[in-house]
Amino acid sequence: MINRIDQLFREREREILSIYITAGYPGLHDTPRLLKALEEHGADMVEIGIPFSDPLADGPVIQQSSLLALRNGMTLDLLFNQLNEIRESVSIPLVMMGYLNPVLQMGMERFLSRCRDTGIDGVIIPDLPPDEYETRYLDLFRSYGIYNSLLVTPHTDNQRIFRIAALSEGFLYLVAAASTTGARSSVEKHQKEYFQRLKELKLPVPGLIGFGISNRETFLTACQYARGAIIGSAFIRALGEENSLTLEKRVERFIGEIRGGTPA
Repeated sequence: MINRIDQLFREREREILSIYITAGYPGLHDTPRLLKALEEHGADMVEIGIPFSDPLADGPVIQQSSLLALRNGMTLDLLFNQLNEIRESVSIPLVMMGYLNPVLQMGMERFLSRCRDTGIDGVIIPDLPPDEYETRYLDLFRSYGIYNSLLVTPHTDNQRIFRIAALSEGFLYLVAAASTTGARSSVEKHQKEYFQRLKELKLPVPGLIGFGISNRETFLTACQYARGAIIGSAFIRALGEENSLTLEKRVERFIGEIRGGTPA
C-alpha cells in the first residue's frame, strides 16, 4: 500500500500545508479532535509533536505548549492510546515529530511498531544524526513502513544535502533559519537565496519549508521555492488565545487565513 505522504505529493503539486500541533495541548484529550478539525478545514498533513521537557530546537511558544502538555499528563504511551482509532475518521498523512530521548525510552522498535499499528505515516526526529539513522535504524524503519524525514539547514553544504535527501523518505524538512522555531512575519533575502539554492539542486525527494512560516505571506513565499510549508508556532499561539471560539472554530479561522479564505 502506498504511503499517504507519497500519495499527498502525487495528488497535490503545490501549496501543501502541514500543521504542527503539540500532543496534549491545549487540553490533554484534544489531539484527536484537533486532527479531525485540521483535515476538515484544509490542512494537508499534520505533524504531531511529542512533548519533551528539554526541547532545544523549539522557540518559546512550542516550548510552553510542550511544558503545559506534560503538566496535563501527556505521555507517548497515552498519545498512542488516544490515536488507536484515529484512522476511522482522519485520512490525511500524520507524522510524529519529537526528540530522540522519549522514543528511546519507549524503545525504537516498539515505537515504530505502534506508529504502524496506529496509522502514523512518518516521523521527524531532529536530534537523530543522519549517520546514526543510516547505520542503526534505517532498516528497522523500512521494515515497519515508517518514513523518516530528515532536516537540512542554511549551513548544510550541498554535498551533505544530497546525502540527507537520499536518506529521507516522504519529504525533506527544509529548515528556514539556523535558529529555534518561531513565527516570523516575513522571509528575509538571505533565506530566499538559500531556498533558491535548494530548488536548483533538484533533489530526489520533495521539500517542505519550516521554522518561521506564520501567515499567508510567508506561506506563499515558501511555496515559490518548495512544494509547501510547515506552520507550528503561529498555530499553537492561535490555539492558546483567550477567546470564546471552540477549538474547531480556531482551526477553521487559522486555516482560512493561510489559504486566503474569509476568517470564520
